[in-house]
Amino acid sequence: MLVSWRTILAALAAFAWVAFVRKHKVWPGARKAAVMIGIGVIIGLHWLCFFGSIKLANVSICLTGLATISLFTAFTEPLLTRRRIQPFEVALGLIVVAGIVLIAGVERGHLLGLGVALLSAFLAAVFSVLNRTVVTRGGDPLTMVGWEMIGAGAICLATLPLFDPGGFPALLAPTNLDWLWILLLAWVCTVFAHAYYIHLLRSLTAYSMNLAFNFEPIYGILAAALIFHEHENLHPAFYLGALTILAANLLHPWLKKRFG
Repeated sequence: MLVSWRTILAALAAFAWVAFVRKHKVWPGARKAAVMIGIGVIIGLHWLCFFGSIKLANVSICLTGLATISLFTAFTEPLLTRRRIQPFEVALGLIVVAGIVLIAGVERGHLLGLGVALLSAFLAAVFSVLNRTVVTRGGDPLTMVGWEMIGAGAICLATLPLFDPGGFPALLAPTNLDWLWILLLAWVCTVFAHAYYIHLLRSLTAYSMNLAFNFEPIYGILAAALIFHEHENLHPAFYLGALTILAANLLHPWLKKRFG
C-alpha cells in the first residue's frame, strides 16, 4: 500500500512538472515509454523487496543486505554494457560476501529477511545500469521518473492483494498525518531524489553511484538504533560484518585509481 501510493503520486507530480512548469511533452514515443515502464517494474520489485525485508527482519539487516549493491553492479554493469569486468571490483565483492556470511552466521533468525534484502540489492544494480543507458542516450530524467513510476505502481497494485490482506480497500488506510509523510516520500524522496540520481548517471558510472548508496547503512543503522533500539537485539558480529562491507566500499576509490 505504501509503495503503491508513493509511485502513483510521484508519477503524477513528475508529469505535472514536465507538462505545466517546463512545458515539455511527456510522451517520449511508444518504444521509449515501454522501456521506461519496464525499468519501473524492476524498481517497484526492488522497493517491495526492500520494505519486505524490513518486515521480515529489521532495518539494520535490510540496509546491510542492500550494501551488496556494489557487488552486484560489478557484474551487472559489465554484462549489460559489454565492458570488461574489473578484477579489483570482484575482489571487493568477495570481501562484501565475507561480511554477509559473517552476518548470516550470527543472525540466523533473519536469514529470509537478509535474502530478500540481497534480492533488493540485485534489482537495484540492474535498474541503475539500465537507467544510465537510457539517460546517456538523451533521456530526460524527470520524464523518466514519471514513466518509471507508472511501471513501479503497476507492479505494486498487481501484487497488493498478495501482500496486504485488506486488498485494494487497504489503499484507503492512510489517515491524517500519514498523507503528509507519503507526500514527502513521493515528492521529495522519489521525484526529486530519483530524478537527480538519474541526472548524475550521465557523468558517473552505475558502480560509482551505487557505491555512494553503501553509506546508507551507516546512518540507517544509527537511526534504527536511536529510534527503534535495534542495537539491543543485534549480535556484535553483525556490526563487524557491516563494517567489513563498508570497508570494501571505502577501498574502491583507491583501488580504482591504482588499478582501474
